[in-house]
Amino acid sequence: MTALRSAAAPKPAATAVRRSIAAGVGVFALALAVSGCSLPGGETVTRDADTREVTESGDADVFALQVGDCFNDTTSESIAHVPAVPCSESHDNEVFHIFDMEDGEYPGDEAIMMAAFEQCVPPFEEFVGMPYEESVLDVFPITPSGETWAADDREVVCAIWDTTGRVSGTLAGAAR
Repeated sequence: MTALRSAAAPKPAATAVRRSIAAGVGVFALALAVSGCSLPGGETVTRDADTREVTESGDADVFALQVGDCFNDTTSESIAHVPAVPCSESHDNEVFHIFDMEDGEYPGDEAIMMAAFEQCVPPFEEFVGMPYEESVLDVFPITPSGETWAADDREVVCAIWDTTGRVSGTLAGAAR
């Protein structure tokens, strides 16, 4: 059985008005789903042996994502794998920061989403080159679910996405 992690709710349409962090956290937290389902198959993405950079598209294990990985959206809010692609190809998201939450009892979906945004937004400015509040880019966290928390998963993956559409290349230093 593969444990599933939670992802933020499906992203809003590119024409949607940007919400404040607090409002966004509430919307994302309400839409989280915790699932006991499993997905068949394993990681199929190809990485460079030295740099670990994705060189050929495939499914990347959500527990093995690393800063710099680019991937496309999935239709599920509970995920075990994401469709990873080389960042030079058109993609929806890029991992820009990863952190671990503190041990303890599962704090609940809303508390996890609040922590995700509190920890993802500060490195956003360093990665992008401009403040979150002024950017057309947004944060998309992948967080532990109740199921994965029980298995000692505390990792939050902070991904970045462009509210105006898909991108090719890295968003590091994009300053937009």
